Formats: sequence, C-alpha cells, structure tokens
Amino acid sequence: MTTLHSIDRRLRVLFVTFVGLLAVGLLRAAELGTVKAASLRRAAVSQQVIVANVPAPRGTIMDRHGVELAISESAEDVVADPYLIQRPTAVAQRLAPLLQAPVAKVVTELSKPHTGFVYLAHLFPADRAAAIMRLRINGISLVPEVARVYPRGMMAAQVIGTVGWGNRGTSGLEYLYNRALRGVDGIRKTVDDAIGQPISIDDLRPTKAGENIRLTIDSELQTEVERTLAAVAAKFRPKGATAIVMNPNSGQILALANWPRLNPNDTSTASPQAFEDQAVGLTYEPGSTFKAFTVGGALQDHLIAPSTKFNVPPALDFGGYQIHDAEVHGYETLTVAQILKVSSNIGAVEIGQKLGGRRFDYWVHRFGFGSPTGVDLPGEQQGIVRHWWQYSGSSMANLPFGQGESVTPMQMITAYAAIANGGILRTPQIVESVGGKRLKPPKGRRVLSPTVAHELRVMLRGVFADGGTASGAAIPGYDMAGKTGTANIAVGGHYSNSEYIASFVGMVPVNHPRLLALVVVDQPHGGIFGGAVAAPAFQQIIGWAVPYFGVTPR
Repeated sequence: MTTLHSIDRRLRVLFVTFVGLLAVGLLRAAELGTVKAASLRRAAVSQQVIVANVPAPRGTIMDRHGVELAISESAEDVVADPYLIQRPTAVAQRLAPLLQAPVAKVVTELSKPHTGFVYLAHLFPADRAAAIMRLRINGISLVPEVARVYPRGMMAAQVIGTVGWGNRGTSGLEYLYNRALRGVDGIRKTVDDAIGQPISIDDLRPTKAGENIRLTIDSELQTEVERTLAAVAAKFRPKGATAIVMNPNSGQILALANWPRLNPNDTSTASPQAFEDQAVGLTYEPGSTFKAFTVGGALQDHLIAPSTKFNVPPALDFGGYQIHDAEVHGYETLTVAQILKVSSNIGAVEIGQKLGGRRFDYWVHRFGFGSPTGVDLPGEQQGIVRHWWQYSGSSMANLPFGQGESVTPMQMITAYAAIANGGILRTPQIVESVGGKRLKPPKGRRVLSPTVAHELRVMLRGVFADGGTASGAAIPGYDMAGKTGTANIAVGGHYSNSEYIASFVGMVPVNHPRLLALVVVDQPHGGIFGGAVAAPAFQQIIGWAVPYFGVTPR
C-alpha cells in the first residue's frame, strides 16, 4: 500500500506540474497572439518583405539632329549585410574577381562591425551584377539603380553636365533641367525567403521615365570646335579657353566648347576648372572687341558716321592718364572705319568723348552688358559694369576700348549677334525642346537700326583686309566681318604686363550673316594678341563650318 500511495503522489505532482507548464504556455501564447501580435507582425514583415524605390531612367539629351549625348542604362548597387556573412574571407575570394576589386578590400567591407548594410559596388553593370547573384551568397543583394552614360565622351561635357548620387544632376543641363530629366521613381515590393532570395516581386508603382531634351548644338560642328580649341591649348598652353558658334538670326547656339576638357564618364581625376563652363562663368575685360559698341552707340545717336575723321595723336592725355595705341605712330587722321580696322584705343576714347559718360553708360547696358543673358545654362555671371554716376574722372579714358569693365563670352557673342542680325538683341538659345515640346524662340528687342547695324558690319569687314588686325584670318572667297581683342588682366589692382586675354569675334557673310563665332583664350603663352592667338582658331572653325552649313562664297 505504501508503494502504491507513493506512486500515486508522484503522478499527482507530475500532473500538477504538467498542467502548470501548459497554463504558462497558454498564457505566453495568448500574450504573443494578442498583446505583442502587432509588433511581431511588423518584425516578421520587415525581415521578409522589402519595399524599395526603383529609380526612373533619366531622359535622353541629344543634339539638334537626334544624336544621343547622354543616356541612361540599368545598373545595380551591390550591397552586403555583414551580420549574415559567415566566412568573410571565403566570400570575398568568390566576389572579388566579379567586383574587380582587391580581395583584402572586400574582406574589410564584409567584416565591418555594428552594421547591417555596406556598399560593395555602385552603379554596377546589370549583367555582371546578375553573375554575382548566381553565386547565391547569403547576405549579398542588389539595389536597382540607373547609370548615366555619355556615349560621345567629352563632347560638350560642361554644357551637358554630370549626375551624382541619387540619380540627380550636379552640373550643367543635367542640373538645370534635373526635374524634367529625373522622371518619377517606381515602388517595388520584394518578398525574400529565409536565405534572402526573392520569391515574389510586385511593382506597386511603375517608374515614369524622364523627359528627353533636344539641344540646338550640332555634334559635327561641336567636334570641330573642340578639336580646334585643343590645338590652341597645345600651342599656347593657356589657363583656359572657350568658343561659341551661333546662328545670329535665331540666337541658337550651334556649338559651345571649353578647354580644359572634361570626361563625364569618369570625373575622378578632373580638376575643378574642367567642370567650369567658361562661356557663362568666365568674366574678363574684353579689350578691343568692345569698341564696336562704343562706335555703335555714337552712330545710333547720330554723333558720327563711318567717314567721320578724328585726329589721332601718338598719345592722348585724359584724366591724368596717357593713352597709347598698340602700334607706335605719329600724328594721323583716321576715319571711324579706320579706327575699327587698326583698333585704335585713342580713336575709341575720342569717340567715347563725343558720347559722354551718361550716353556711353546707356549704350553699354542697352547691349546687355552688366546683366545675365538668360541662356539656359547654370552658373551664368553678369560681369561688372558700372553706371555713369560711379565713374571716376579717368573712367572714360579706358572704358570705350574695353578696359575697366568685365563681361562674359556669352554676353559678348549675344551683343555681336545684334550687329549681325540687323539690330535685335535676344536671349541665346541652347535647348530646343523638352519632352518633345519646342521652346518658344526668344523675341528679342531692337537696340540698333538696321542701317547702323549694317554700317558696323561693313566697317568690321576692314579687320580682315590688308592692314587690319586679323588680315591673316581671312578665308578666300568669303565676305567676313569681325574684331580682335587683346586685354591685360588686372592683378592686385594693377594691369599685368605678362597675363592677357586674347579674343576674336566674327561673322559671315557680311550682308546677311548666317554664322557668328567667338573665341576667347585666357592667359596664353607664346602669344598674346587676339589676331595671332584667337583669330586663327576662328578661321579654322568658320572655314570648316561654311561648306557644312551651305554658306556659299561671294
């Protein structure tokens, strides 16, 4: 009986213990199923379901003929979760050849403590990323991205710009038109299995590609202009250079090049200057190219005519300064046309005296100097142009020949376009259409009468004639007009005797110009004059362009 009683007691203890454990289990299950159900459900979803953005492909940037200058390609970011990597060295040895990275570097990334996310590669080609995923390594996954590719390499790189992280434009038109080019990202839900492999993929919102942009640039001409600037750089070793070719009648920019050049497909070794679009970002004292506007204002005010004669002494005392011409000469008499032909500083100042400070100031601003042109390019500077009430007693001793004010190359070619097209100043155009919709051409405003504009063109023809400052830049058979510019650079409040800006601007043909080009060379070595440094480059560019655009000889 004692033995049976003892057994019965142990059974009761075991039963009570079992019931107690069962009760605890039921209470725990109830807690997990009710009180903590929501948080556990969220945790389970976060471990198995990934909701991520799918970047939209950026719109294509193309030239006026549809040649693709910037396109988008599918790419992947290769990422890792170090918490899930069991043997970093072994995994790195398998990944490194596909990543084209040193094994040691991959090991370092896979071994990073206190993180569940590291980048192994950014904007990796989709086909190579797929090869990595076929390894089926737990903890390695892909994040969809879009890579920006520039199929024409360095062509118009500063104009087109670059794209950075997050598929966002960081410079040039990529930056200015980022909203249109960017598109709308999609949203994708991916359900992974226990080892991180996707078992279902649902697009919750499809991507919307960005809008395409067509430029006014002609890629063939652009190639020639960039080739010409490279030759200038090789010969004169300047700090920088820029060239613009424009249709002066529409304001459309046909080519815009900069040196140093930029490779937008690999900017890792580019200098800061290589990113600068000097056409809108360089401010410089223009020198003698500015004389056309001094003359133009005086012509329009009926103070002079092309045949008006001026007594030009060897030197001119004005406001405590003595003004000289580039070429030493005695006392001579020059017409207005001859003053432009030989680029007389003294003659320009004498014409400026006829205008006076107020009217000179009026005409400088009337031609658009001191204000941005409004061209669709980021970083445009407005230059430095004072008003007449800010002039000193000596200001009119140098302003009329382009010293003491600063302009941009874009302002200069825009103002010359008004001379070329019969007197209309209009905003330059470099973007022709966005999303297939043509941008409205700028109307412009009249700044010169057609008669005065024609008189200026005829006088500027003399620059190419014998004795002109760019006689060597003439193209046989073609009737051209233009102007040289050579300007000292101000350093520390004084004009340098060794650093110059050399420039040339010209048009063809004279009566009804169809092409207008400007070349600006910043601090050349081995030559300083616009006629020797910039004019030959103009000749090369226009000599190539006239048959290409069907401009027939006279």
